[in-house]
Amino acid sequence: MSPVRVPFLDLQAATAELRPQLDQAWARVLDTGWYIGGGEVAAFEQEFAASVGAPFAVGVGNGLDAIAFALQALGVVAGDEVIVPAHTFIATWLAVRMLGAIPVAAEPEAGRFNISARTIEPLINARTRAVIAVHLYGEPVEIEPVAELCRLHQLALIEDAAQAHGALRNSRAVGTLGDAAAFSLYPTKNLGALGDAGVLTVASESLRDQLLRLRNYGSLHKYEHDIEGRNSRLDSLQAALLRVKLPVLAQWNQRRRDIAALYQAQLRGIDGLSLPQSLPGNEPAWHLYAVRTPKREALARFLAARGIETMRHYPKPVYRTPPFAACGPSQVTESDRIADEQLSLPIGPHLSAAQAGEVIVAVHDFFKR
Repeated sequence: MSPVRVPFLDLQAATAELRPQLDQAWARVLDTGWYIGGGEVAAFEQEFAASVGAPFAVGVGNGLDAIAFALQALGVVAGDEVIVPAHTFIATWLAVRMLGAIPVAAEPEAGRFNISARTIEPLINARTRAVIAVHLYGEPVEIEPVAELCRLHQLALIEDAAQAHGALRNSRAVGTLGDAAAFSLYPTKNLGALGDAGVLTVASESLRDQLLRLRNYGSLHKYEHDIEGRNSRLDSLQAALLRVKLPVLAQWNQRRRDIAALYQAQLRGIDGLSLPQSLPGNEPAWHLYAVRTPKREALARFLAARGIETMRHYPKPVYRTPPFAACGPSQVTESDRIADEQLSLPIGPHLSAAQAGEVIVAVHDFFKR
């Protein structure tokens, strides 16, 4: 293996770009002596909601809790069925199981990574209570037909927007397309904290209040516990640091789009390599740039030998993991095929055009052999 010349994602560069502002935010919180809740959390919630165009945002401890709280606030209970993508991170499924509900796997559309109304509709039955639409890799789901299905069958529609901060669907921001949206703010996300964090967006004030209770022991006011809740609060320090990063999210996303455009233009037409295809009306956040090739393992080794980091997302469909093995079909699925072929190339706001050029040259060199 060669020394890393092109990192998959450079978090140190992101911190360095904003270091003076991050230091000021850190000092501001230390000076207040208020480390849970307070003004920093309230300000971040208002600013995040405004950035998305949602009436309300609620900060929580992490993205997993954000999904689970959305389900719970929308009335999902033990025994209900929730339709979830087969090809996604396991957190989407774990959130369903946390409530004692039953995840039902929907396959992606052939040749794409996201589920659709066509793959969801056959799974709906009398026990179905909700659909979780994951905007995977930053590419929005074709949400309008999904939302219409949910309306017809009186199902809750939850966006798992963990990878889609700043993405748009027909000029509408991800986070405003369903009944509730859950965002992870894990450090590697397009909008990432310096630790674990999450946030939800909702349009309903009553739903907002329910989420506030769920994150804080079931309480809106001290020692008044209306429901069973948990302890999953966004730290004041993380909120302050996120307030530094939020104003540059659009700029950083544009840098990602510029890299994706280079890849799209200069990797097109390579035999044996499938590039991600964005749907009409979508403006992706390009959290990941995921290609497919039957030669995935060999390509990854070749790029590593050139000092180029890549990643696999995700090596197994969730129903091929031990906790959910009973949920999986016996036949080979589209998600199985994706798991065997998917490779994420470097992309991020601090990847230079020269580094992207190295990736492009190396990929061409591999397929010319």
